[in-house]
Amino acid sequence: MKKVYIETYGCQMNVNDTEVVFAILAGHGYARTEDITEADVIMANTCSVRDNAEQRIWGRIDQFNIQRKARQGVIVGILGCMAERLKEALLESGKVDVVAGPDAYRSLPALLEAAAPGKPQIDVLLSREETYGDIAPVRTDSNGVSAFISIMRGCNNVCSYCVVPFTRGAERSRDYHSIVREACDCFEKGYKEVTLLGQNVDSYSYEDVNFAGLLAMVAQVSPELRVRFSTSNPQDISDEVIYTMSCYDNICRHIHLPVQSGSNRILEKMRRRYTREWYMDRVRKIRSVMPDCGLTTDVIAGFCSETEEDHQQTLSLFEKVGFDTAFMFYYSERPGTLAARKYPDDVPLDVKTKRLNEIIELQGRMSLKSYRADIGKTFRVLVEGPSKKSASELCGRASNNKMCVWPDSVHKAGDYVDVVVTDCTSATLICKLK
Repeated sequence: MKKVYIETYGCQMNVNDTEVVFAILAGHGYARTEDITEADVIMANTCSVRDNAEQRIWGRIDQFNIQRKARQGVIVGILGCMAERLKEALLESGKVDVVAGPDAYRSLPALLEAAAPGKPQIDVLLSREETYGDIAPVRTDSNGVSAFISIMRGCNNVCSYCVVPFTRGAERSRDYHSIVREACDCFEKGYKEVTLLGQNVDSYSYEDVNFAGLLAMVAQVSPELRVRFSTSNPQDISDEVIYTMSCYDNICRHIHLPVQSGSNRILEKMRRRYTREWYMDRVRKIRSVMPDCGLTTDVIAGFCSETEEDHQQTLSLFEKVGFDTAFMFYYSERPGTLAARKYPDDVPLDVKTKRLNEIIELQGRMSLKSYRADIGKTFRVLVEGPSKKSASELCGRASNNKMCVWPDSVHKAGDYVDVVVTDCTSATLICKLK
């Protein structure tokens, strides 16, 4: 059997896509390997959200070509968003044999078969139907505890800074029957947690089932199967979703709600379709129904024309919400987006960096405050495995998505345990067994 090595970059959706690719290739006689030196096919599943992600992939392509030159017949492939966005450059580099976009994975066996020196193969056609709903992913989670389930693909929001609609195509929802079947299969195989994935899960719609209905269906698979989801869009998360979460103990109390900016002027320029006031209303609703719900976010510093006043509004929103954690970046212009075509990238890099560091510093204080508030509380935690720092400690996430670490020589990955929080850092709850 030919062996396939894949490196995955970017979002959780890419992790799930890699699992789909392994499943497709397994059906055509390919075996997965984690050793690049024995691989017949070397591929990267890529991300284009920020420029530095793409630059990292170009560096990896050079490394892949060391293997390509050392061993005759080795094929190098680029998959995913970067394949879609930079197809011509990848082919012209002479360093890539196969280029396949996110909707072209079924064609990979044929592309790999046809690839030859000087004859690169490409398929980057985007689809309005493809969901890979009939394919059982080859799970790559090493501890066998958590699994990703894609419920939809693409995005229709077309935020002015974002390449996703161009690299992943139009939004389409997967048949809910196949989603529930996959969740049942995961549970039967021993997985204790599934994460439902989509660029905007709240706009899921298949026949007469919306996202709240789908959440309830998956939660009903078993009370022992924890359910998470990502990502929500502030303009779409409904009261029905919030109330559905509150009705099922096994739907984790955590919502990732990207805000991107605290300034209405910047939000409008980003084409985010909600205001600061709308966002704060959603936060109040979530916390009134689920006071214990964890809240995390994304933010972009230094977007086109951002002023100091706009930046201060973002800082004030962070203070008012008090997020548990945040993914924080400065604006990186992406070619082809509305922002790149219409707005000059006019905030100097040093100003972007300064503002980003101010957000990071504030969020560090907010995170520590949030984690300290949990000292003395008891949480039910799903064990993920040994902690990174000590083999004598285990780690796992509470329902609110906070990482817990505690001394333990009895339990194992996949167990549920009750722990009491005794101390914390700004990123970890330090606990003991109850």
